[in-house]
Amino acid sequence: MAERKGGGGFGLGEVFRGIGDLIELLKEMEAEGKTEVSRTGELRGKGRLKDLRGVYGFNVKVGLGGEPTVETFGNIRKSKEGPVVEEVREPLLDVLDEGDSFRIIAELPGVEASDITLDLKDDILTIAAEGKDRKYSKEILLSSRAQPGPPTMSYRNGILEVRVRKAPTG
Repeated sequence: MAERKGGGGFGLGEVFRGIGDLIELLKEMEAEGKTEVSRTGELRGKGRLKDLRGVYGFNVKVGLGGEPTVETFGNIRKSKEGPVVEEVREPLLDVLDEGDSFRIIAELPGVEASDITLDLKDDILTIAAEGKDRKYSKEILLSSRAQPGPPTMSYRNGILEVRVRKAPTG
């Protein structure tokens, strides 16, 4: 069974502790006037699963109406049997609506620009990357249709920036 770095395994106590930590984080954000906080962590297997390594994290943003949104990232997913460590990671990203286009910023450390592929169909952008030691994949639903044609991208120091032009409305 995989265990948290420095501590116990997965169980109901871990779930309640995690919910309590999230509530405390939201209180801290409100008290300090923060609108965004990120946390990351790592899980390592023990014994015969010692090569198992999971990365997880979340990003909490509080919008204008005071509603928090929580985005998760990493390579740990829920299943009926419990947490599962997948080979493919989900990158942390931001989608910015800039009027006539979308700007998507994604963290993809450990890959080269040549490892990255983009696929755009209507209002769905898929980002995938496979480097020597890391794989990433994320499907993003945009709030409106995109213009036909490839999006533009730039990649520097592990940060991917993609620009997608919106299709004309009407």
